[in-house]
Amino acid sequence: MSPELKKFIKKEKRFRKKVFITQILLTIGILVLWELLTRVGVLNSFITSSPSKIVTTLINLFENNNIFLHIMTTFKETIISFLICTIGSLIISIVLYKSRFLSKVIDPFLTLFNSLPKVALGPIIIIWLGANTKSIIAMAVFISIIVSIQTIHNGFLKTDKNKIKLMKTFNASEKDILLKVVIPSNKHIIINTLKINISMCLIGVIMGEFLTSKAGIGYLILYGSQVFNLDLVMTGIILLMIFSILLYKVISYVEKKETV
Repeated sequence: MSPELKKFIKKEKRFRKKVFITQILLTIGILVLWELLTRVGVLNSFITSSPSKIVTTLINLFENNNIFLHIMTTFKETIISFLICTIGSLIISIVLYKSRFLSKVIDPFLTLFNSLPKVALGPIIIIWLGANTKSIIAMAVFISIIVSIQTIHNGFLKTDKNKIKLMKTFNASEKDILLKVVIPSNKHIIINTLKINISMCLIGVIMGEFLTSKAGIGYLILYGSQVFNLDLVMTGIILLMIFSILLYKVISYVEKKETV
């Protein structure tokens, strides 16, 4: 490793560390300011809650053993919908890539379903599948899978034509072209789609829990709003933020491992 490269890597590490520390300090500053404004009466803690009340609510949830049930319920629903969406969108994208006719036929319908407000499908999904976990997972899949299909499929279509022609000159099969050129060339697009999927699935799960659920973080937020317990609502929102960050970090870790 050259001295210039070592210097560059060291500089990048210092920069990332500086960014991380700044983010932490900014978060702490916002929380401290929020608490102070509620203490002096500038903000009404009944409406906006406060960090201290959120911590107290979290402690109460832990002591009542309710928090783990709600977290694991939302986690299970999110992971199942994420896996269904990821596998399904990849398979459908491959099928559409292999069939130009089918791609042209399906494309306007994908656009139509993507523009449709997914919340409007909620009552229909509940009638079809019942007021249960299946409806919540279905809602999450409907919200995320269309965008995933369109993104991955467009990436496949934009694969370098010269690479494909080169493979064909060596009498490569369609399977080899797909597995050794098309999919590897779109690895970053697929991983970026996973990042979007995990957040979209979480949004879909929370929306589903708003419509029909007896447990989950979405249920906590909905219940808190119904009984005007804003501390519980804000606690649920904070849990969702932490939850989404952790899931995003997992996908980012996988991306780093793939690029090494």
